[in-house]
Amino acid sequence: MNETARKPRAAGFMLFTLLLTAAFVALGVWQLQRRTAKHALIAALTERLAAAPVALPPPAQWGALTPARDEFRRVSFSATYAASPDAMVYSSGSAVRKDASGPGTWAFLPARLPGGEIVVIDAGFVENTMQDRSVEDRAVKKLVTGAPLALSGYLRFPEAPGWLTPAENRDKRLWFVRDHLAIAHALGWGTVAPFYVDLEQPAPENGIPRPGPLDVHLKDDHLQYAITWFTLAGAVLVVFAVWMRGRRAA
Repeated sequence: MNETARKPRAAGFMLFTLLLTAAFVALGVWQLQRRTAKHALIAALTERLAAAPVALPPPAQWGALTPARDEFRRVSFSATYAASPDAMVYSSGSAVRKDASGPGTWAFLPARLPGGEIVVIDAGFVENTMQDRSVEDRAVKKLVTGAPLALSGYLRFPEAPGWLTPAENRDKRLWFVRDHLAIAHALGWGTVAPFYVDLEQPAPENGIPRPGPLDVHLKDDHLQYAITWFTLAGAVLVVFAVWMRGRRAA
């Protein structure tokens, strides 16, 4: 191959190498930025989970609540479970409850505040062996006594379904994503708060459903991913250098 033909080929490979290296470096930097943001989130969540419960924000402030600022904030309040159909949300496990690592469902039901507003309560975990709807109904109905209860838990916000999230089963009142707004609309609970409360206590005498404290452990693999991307960037440069040396020796 003559020198005239070799130069465009070398220039093209060099451009490809630079673009690929820049892409890998950018991905590595992005992972480091995500790591910084994740550490800030972990610190914020740790602080919120360790704080003493505060009064549930009044309805006038509900519209200003955001997941970034208020997710997992501990609250306490008085409410009465409404005599409405409950819903179960299936989960293969929980990243925030050590005692709910296996498959099961979460019992969602509406509760009425003293002022008449409705807040949806995730009343706790129901083991996989309890997914017979008739058994679940008997367990949840024990919560609906008509008497106000002192509740404490954590503010949570609705999840968005993913591409692979199964559709709900209306007959069994079974959902596969914690979207309490969609559940409330489907079951006729009326207008509900924009958040739901992940119940910490009290627990029913039979432990079904089972509320409990949250312990958030977010995955932090970003440094590992960043090192991988930077290593790939270095490997591309090494391959290009070896290739150029071979051309010169040819």
